[in-house]
Amino acid sequence: MSNRFMDGDAAAEMLERRWFAAFKAASAARAECEALIEAMVATEAAWTEARERLSKLESMRDALGEELACIDERCPEPVSRTLHRAVMSAA
Repeated sequence: MSNRFMDGDAAAEMLERRWFAAFKAASAARAECEALIEAMVATEAAWTEARERLSKLESMRDALGEELACIDERCPEPVSRTLHRAVMSAA
């Protein structure tokens, strides 16, 4: 009969070990999830900031392009003059 109690104790001990292993694995998974959500929040904030910076830079680029177009319309580039020189041969 004592053998029967030992089998029950061994089973209970095994169950307890499995419970602790599952608890440890769940804690590790929870920590990983928390780290990943923090990374996602930081990434989203950086992405939003980059989009705002891109929008401002594109607006600036477009405004400068319009100014350049206005300048080109008012002051067209002068036609380059080709200078013709008589070339004398030493021969």
